[in-house]
Amino acid sequence: MKRRSLASCAAASLLAVSSLSAAVSDADLAKLGKELTPVGAQREANKDGSIPAWSGATAKAQGEWSYGKRRGDFWKHKDDKPLFTINASNVDQHASRLSPGQVEMVKKLKGYEMRVYPSHRECSFPDFVLENTRKGAKTAKIAADGWSLEEATLPGVPFPIPQAGIEVMWNYMMRYQGVGVITDSALASVSPRPGTTSGVANRFNQVAYYPWGRKGTMSPKDVNYVHQGFYYAFQEPVALAGQGIVQTIYMNKDVESFYYFTGQRRVRRLPNYAYDTPIIGFENQFPNDSIFLFYGNPDRFNWKIVGKKEMYVQYNNFSMLDPNLKEQGVQQPFMDSDARRYELHRVWVVEGTVKDGVRHSASKKVFYFDEDTWLAVAGEDYDTNGGLWRHKESSVIPIWELGACSNTAGYFLHDLISGRYVTDSNVSGGGKDLRFYAEPGDLPQFKDSFYTAESLRAISAR
Repeated sequence: MKRRSLASCAAASLLAVSSLSAAVSDADLAKLGKELTPVGAQREANKDGSIPAWSGATAKAQGEWSYGKRRGDFWKHKDDKPLFTINASNVDQHASRLSPGQVEMVKKLKGYEMRVYPSHRECSFPDFVLENTRKGAKTAKIAADGWSLEEATLPGVPFPIPQAGIEVMWNYMMRYQGVGVITDSALASVSPRPGTTSGVANRFNQVAYYPWGRKGTMSPKDVNYVHQGFYYAFQEPVALAGQGIVQTIYMNKDVESFYYFTGQRRVRRLPNYAYDTPIIGFENQFPNDSIFLFYGNPDRFNWKIVGKKEMYVQYNNFSMLDPNLKEQGVQQPFMDSDARRYELHRVWVVEGTVKDGVRHSASKKVFYFDEDTWLAVAGEDYDTNGGLWRHKESSVIPIWELGACSNTAGYFLHDLISGRYVTDSNVSGGGKDLRFYAEPGDLPQFKDSFYTAESLRAISAR
């Protein structure tokens, strides 16, 4: 497969930055909240106005929204119509505003389209997150090991004016999602093998817990450097039902994983269940570190900022939180075009190359991060021969109950060599909307003790 250059990204970029972190000047920090937004994005519109100026606040629901109602029905721009459609006939005309993976998807997959809508910059954060970002912009740092996070002020964006690729990665990993997200009966799927008509469909329960995400101010040390707790339990198919996992991901050491095997009725530690290790139940198509586009520790790669770029990305795609959407991923050769909504936004481009002496199935990863939210919106994996291998996308969606935006719902990974793709956190086909929590309340899922072998053993029934 032909490898496409990132030269177009560099040409449109800001100053390219090395992988070594450097101090941020007081003059640059003074730009926050002025010519830059409080989290470091360019406030103004682009030259032709196709990317508007930042609105200054997260979109609010129009009317009386409550959990269980279709979120998209309460969005003020719900009646937007597409401006144009990118397909095989015109993709070369739009290539400068696409990633290499997006171009390959359009060219390789018959019928694949990208419908482009007017752009809306209506994502921000609660005031306490913005204040923590301002306070911590000068103190957060990368540890001497080259990847661990130290002295950040949380919840907030640790590095609103990043000087190195690893800082951008931490901006994404520490994205504000409240204290956690509970997923009930969502779908994770793998499309059919070539020549077959039925893929893999797994229904599951899931929790992502961020102990530093509650309202207030804290540091990594205050939460014992716990970055995230994660719980996943299969509901379907029957062969996997009852199996489950808990993980604790740290800001400064290896992930801890415990898995409940129903056949053995035992919980076992999985010491190597991270990085590119395939996730159980997905026919080796879903590596661990592709959950939420990137997941786990960033320590196996050298990360550098390539620059910034104007790019068509999935944005305000409320279909991904709509249980009435036709089930995606089990039979189709790609996610339906009407399940993907694209807008033009500015993104940071970050490239990671595998460190010397470290093993990983991908020789390079490239990610594209929305400037307003630091959320990953797209990415590519390259194989050991340097060829384009996987393309990934997620969508930035305003979450009414948080006053912030999320990319947790309905992301996909497409293997451009095998032709198969994975969807995850997908509520299509009768699943349930995701539940976002700004505060933990008394829920056991939002306590550190839930993410232990003992807890997993107690809650696993089969």
